[in-house]
Amino acid sequence: MMKRLLAILTFVLVVGLNQVAQAEVQWRETNREVQGKTWNDPRNSDGIEIYGSKGVITIVTPKRITVRVYTILGQMVSQATLQPGTSELRLGSRGIYLIKIGNLTQKVAI
Repeated sequence: MMKRLLAILTFVLVVGLNQVAQAEVQWRETNREVQGKTWNDPRNSDGIEIYGSKGVITIVTPKRITVRVYTILGQMVSQATLQPGTSELRLGSRGIYLIKIGNLTQKVAI
């Protein structure tokens, strides 16, 4: 009985922390100049550039786009509509993420 109660409490705590962490994950526009290598070829992706570095995914886009970010296991981390310009998503944990923009899907390691 005690083990079951402990398992339920652990589950509730993990789910609650996960929801809080996801609520804090938000895209923000920035004027910061991006340095480094883009993960995709902008010539083949309508001019969209995707960068990943130090826990941040940066997307530079010439047009309004809808972006979805997934963990490598398929769990959605973020979904947003980004305006033209440079936007950043600061993630709490490093890892490999899948970025989906329209029919473009790109793997990013941060």
